[in-house]
Amino acid sequence: MTVQLDAPRTTAPIARRPLEPRRRGFGWGFIVKLALLALVNAVGITVILAAWRTEAWVILIASIVLLVIVDAVYLAKRALPLKYLLPGLSFLLIFQIFTLGYTGYVAFTNYGSGHAGSMEQAVEAALIQGEQRVEGAATYPLAIVQRGDELGFAIVDDGGVRVGSELEPLSEAGGASLDDDRPVDVPGWEVLPRAAVLSDPELQERVVNLRVAVSDDPEDGSIRTRDGTSGSIYSSTLSWDEQAMTISDSETGLVYAADDRGNFVAQDGSRLAAGWYVPVGFDNFVRAFTDTALAAPLFEVTLWTFAFAILTVLSSFGLGLLFAIIYNDPRVRARKLLRTLFILPYAFPAFMSALLWRGMLNSEFGVINDLFFFGADINWLGDPFLAKFAVLWVNLWLSFPYWFLVCTGALQALPGETLEAATIDGAGPWRRFRSIILPLLLVSTAPLAIASFAFNFNNFTIIYMLTGGGPAFPSSSSGLGSTDILISAIYQISGVAGGTADYGLASALSIIVFIVIGVISALAFRQTRKLEEYQ
Repeated sequence: MTVQLDAPRTTAPIARRPLEPRRRGFGWGFIVKLALLALVNAVGITVILAAWRTEAWVILIASIVLLVIVDAVYLAKRALPLKYLLPGLSFLLIFQIFTLGYTGYVAFTNYGSGHAGSMEQAVEAALIQGEQRVEGAATYPLAIVQRGDELGFAIVDDGGVRVGSELEPLSEAGGASLDDDRPVDVPGWEVLPRAAVLSDPELQERVVNLRVAVSDDPEDGSIRTRDGTSGSIYSSTLSWDEQAMTISDSETGLVYAADDRGNFVAQDGSRLAAGWYVPVGFDNFVRAFTDTALAAPLFEVTLWTFAFAILTVLSSFGLGLLFAIIYNDPRVRARKLLRTLFILPYAFPAFMSALLWRGMLNSEFGVINDLFFFGADINWLGDPFLAKFAVLWVNLWLSFPYWFLVCTGALQALPGETLEAATIDGAGPWRRFRSIILPLLLVSTAPLAIASFAFNFNNFTIIYMLTGGGPAFPSSSSGLGSTDILISAIYQISGVAGGTADYGLASALSIIVFIVIGVISALAFRQTRKLEEYQ
């Protein structure tokens, strides 16, 4: 038998098609990138110009540096990781670091009511506040005129029309026409109808605050109007001496000198309402503990803040865990439906729930007194103790569904063989709960409890919507109340809701709250590591 061997295979080289040269040029991706960069640059330049106009040099420099980095990273072919990291780092810088840094800066200043601007702005405000109508000054027929966004006055003086704005003193308006001694047509300006002024509250406010200089000499005063149809000359009784840094009052003869606390103070101790913000060091932090009007209310608020946060976490966790254990039992019918009903309060907006409870707890027409206390006149929100109880109760109603969900999930994740072995060893229900279920449950829920404590420490919504911080502390001028927690107290002190604003003190308190929560959270997270030994 002969065996025919296969002919040796030829290994001729396979001809490869030459690769097509990679396209270079301006594809759609490059055009989109260029458009996005143009948008970013437009926003950045706007911020830079705004910072330049307000003389915010730190923001100006930071904006320029950030914009240059963005352009360099996205226009360069290298630095690929930075193309992905830069958006996140930019948001971190703008919304976290800048916010914290600016809060810290304000905490060391006297920024607040009467100290909301620079010294130049304070001088201008003082001179305006010192304006009075010049005795014996004539009243001029007046019309409100507009040029773009700029408002001005057109007055009739000696049969002619003079027009001016906040930036331009009055000057002759050639070619203007009158109707019944009132300007109806001013070249270069639009005469606003009186009906348009009366129907626009914002425009009315601008008109009332508008001052048009009579001439280039400030001593001649300025035209102001109260009704939009006639104007008169107002002049300030105060005069500013830039060299001596003093403001003199021609009526009283007092001379107010600038001090290092941002005030104009006279020798008799009186001072002008307008001031400017200056660095004050740790004064705001010291005031929080030593100011007789604030120290005692803030101490009570601090104690209640800790009590509110701790009791809320314990009560909501306990109730949620109890219901989770009950409705995790397979013998309970319609468990899915019941679990869905339990989480309904969690799905409802918290601020609306607080408002509804505020109405139901009303002592006069609330349904709580009518349905559950036979129409008794129980002042739930007016009594300090009952108001605190109401806050805890409503927050429990809002919070326990969250813990019900968390505990239900954690219970279903427990190892069944461990519980079965404990039952075989003779452990009863309480022993299994105390020695196995609860420790294992805390391993997964303890970090959430710490986060819940931090959240309730700053739970502004429930306080503001339910009680507004009230009832107010008796015989206290601080404006704080029995149910105020630190965050609502800071809101009250900041003056955002009205009244006297003290942004410096509010920022100092914010930093203290931040430090307290940070320290407590760090210590608590450190303790939770011990729970991992149960696993």
